[in-house]
Amino acid sequence: MPSIPAGKIAYLQIPAVDIGRSASFYETVFRWSIRRSSDGDMAFDDTVGGVSGRWITGRPPSAEPGIVVYVMVDSVEETLAAIVAAGGEVVTPFTPQGPGEAFATFRDPAGNVLGLGQQP
Repeated sequence: MPSIPAGKIAYLQIPAVDIGRSASFYETVFRWSIRRSSDGDMAFDDTVGGVSGRWITGRPPSAEPGIVVYVMVDSVEETLAAIVAAGGEVVTPFTPQGPGEAFATFRDPAGNVLGLGQQP
């Protein structure tokens, strides 16, 4: 069992209107592993097993940026195309930050705004 250091972000709750649609979106775009939690809710693990969470209903989406969670990707441009194809939308387009670095923000199918980050 890996040790989880104090201060590490480890768990997220993502508001959803349709949990199945949100799960499919994140599985398709980011290849997150989708599973049923012990209480039957749909849960996820990121691609490296460092962050897990679940989708929840009854909470409004994070539609206006406050704290923005950024997902690391190999290519912001390719991921934005996958986001649009999967039913999301671009909020802040591809923005280069330096050699090989870039970011963007997007809105998922439930209306949550998240970010993408790319590093060389």
